[in-house]
Amino acid sequence: MKIKSLHIYSHDGRRRDLTFKLTGLNVITGRSSTGKSALSDIVEYCMGRSTFNIPEGVIRDRVSWFAVIYRFDGEDLLVAKPSPGPDHNSCSLAMVRRGPQVVPPDHKDLTVNDDDDGVETLLSRLLGIPENTTEVPLGSSRASYDANIKHTAYYLFQKQGIVANKDQLFYRQNEQHQPQAIRDTLPILLGVSSRDRFELESRLRIVQRDRRLNAKLLEQARNTVDTAEERAFGLLSEARSVGIFAPDEGVGDPVVALLRGALAWKPTPVSEDDGRRVTQIENELGGLRERRRDTQRRIDAALQFAKRSEGFESEALEQRDRLASIKALPFNRATGDWQWPFAEANLALSSPIAQALLAELEALDREMSAVVGERPALDAYLKAQRESLQTIGEEIRTKEVELAGAIAANEVIAQMGSRNNAAARVVGRISLFLENLVPNSELTKLQAEERRLKAKAEDLERKIGADDADQRLLSTLNNISMHMSGYVGDLGGEFAEFPARLDVHHLTVAIDRPGRPILMQRTGGGENHLAYHLAALLALHRFAVGYRHPLPRFLFIDQPTQVYFPSEAVYKHAGGSIERTEKDADLEAVRRLFELLRRFGDQDAPGFQTIITEHANLRDDWFQAALVEPPWTKPPALVPDDWPSVTPTTRE
Repeated sequence: MKIKSLHIYSHDGRRRDLTFKLTGLNVITGRSSTGKSALSDIVEYCMGRSTFNIPEGVIRDRVSWFAVIYRFDGEDLLVAKPSPGPDHNSCSLAMVRRGPQVVPPDHKDLTVNDDDDGVETLLSRLLGIPENTTEVPLGSSRASYDANIKHTAYYLFQKQGIVANKDQLFYRQNEQHQPQAIRDTLPILLGVSSRDRFELESRLRIVQRDRRLNAKLLEQARNTVDTAEERAFGLLSEARSVGIFAPDEGVGDPVVALLRGALAWKPTPVSEDDGRRVTQIENELGGLRERRRDTQRRIDAALQFAKRSEGFESEALEQRDRLASIKALPFNRATGDWQWPFAEANLALSSPIAQALLAELEALDREMSAVVGERPALDAYLKAQRESLQTIGEEIRTKEVELAGAIAANEVIAQMGSRNNAAARVVGRISLFLENLVPNSELTKLQAEERRLKAKAEDLERKIGADDADQRLLSTLNNISMHMSGYVGDLGGEFAEFPARLDVHHLTVAIDRPGRPILMQRTGGGENHLAYHLAALLALHRFAVGYRHPLPRFLFIDQPTQVYFPSEAVYKHAGGSIERTEKDADLEAVRRLFELLRRFGDQDAPGFQTIITEHANLRDDWFQAALVEPPWTKPPALVPDDWPSVTPTTRE
């Protein structure tokens, strides 16, 4: 994609044409305020940007339409847009015309047939930008979007205030959200981010969204299941209190089945409740609580007994071990050897000492056997009592729910004035409960869906993790940086002896000097900053041309030689004059700059188009051949003086 020609139209139907060479160097030089700097704004406006950045003055007042013809391989594309007028700052209407050779239309043939979205889509497709989606971390607040033609503008325009700015490398880098957009889209334009990765990330986002929705449904289902039994008992108690069921009806039957039966209730004459249902439940609840206290007392007593038994068992074992340690037994049970020191082997077993020792040991053995024998029975007893305590606790909780339901039902009866009215209200609540009751099959289905989505997300995350996009981006940046130091040296920049590289994280140029890198912001001198800017952009475009990546094949640079003049005033005073340029500028540096740009389009990136708007002028034949038109003065300039103006006053 290159710029074939640029056209502006007056309000009375006249047209001004500016034709460029499709390859190599194009220079437009001349005096200040002739419209040179507005050319890049017109090109960007006709690339689908709605914002109209042309400054107030002659161009806004005298131009009715702007048009640019872009050249693609074998095809021309004209994009024309009306001026938004003096009262507006944006316009999204456009006219598009395609063909093998498109000529600029007459003013009468200009008509809107598209808009900026269509222009962006068409230019992106013709340029060859692949279908894509920017890579955004899943937890990030910013949204994914498609990279398109507008994201190439960062690398196509170097405005007057940017070309030697130490704090800003790319066009629009200083605007909100644009730095992140550069980081997101550059890998796509350089062919680093693969379509497969975008598809996988898109599928992962969908799966994670489905997981969040399913998790919410699963949590609701679990909460419903957890509270369903308690609510069911409460509703059953209310139903009994208002007379839908007799107090003892359905005892032992499934609660949900009983509640389903309540839906068949019909109003019948029923005597008013005298509080017996509440009293009955309170009595039953009191009995359960007394049983719980008795059971707890039995457990405490058993634990105390077990504690004392453990103390006795410990002392008995210690005593037996002491007797064994002094060889109190006649025979060693392990070896069978005689071990009494006070009697010969197999003799005197009936002596007083022997009888006393043997009696003591037998008593200890009996007591130990009793203790050990009681332990299993005690453990079984404690287990049974604890299970009984748990069962009683569950019964108490159920009765408490029934009591609350009965009290609530009596309050409703008192409010509604009729037991039948209260019963009808309870039936309605039972119906709602049953409608929202989650069956076990539904809960199982949601749990299975959670497992399926989790496995799918993990599989996609594994596939995304296997992508080597970061390594490929690093390799691409190394290839781009390979030529940067050479360009810095050609332009006379400082630190040219060290490797220069494009730092995408900080969006600047870094010089890898031993010890620590130097960022462009920490270097001095406009000549150095110009050298770093052009080195980065030329190396980037050289890589894109060499590997046929979807970047337009042109670069618009506004007033780059300003750094080679003593002051801005002297630079502007040059006004396209060869004599003033030779007198006031660092002529060697100016010539070196233009020779590098000429060589770039001829050798480094064959066919590349560079458009320069300038105040400087050189007498060299190759430079004069690069002039698009003779130096602009007043007149001539971009907008002829005899074009009529349309101001807010005249429009009224």
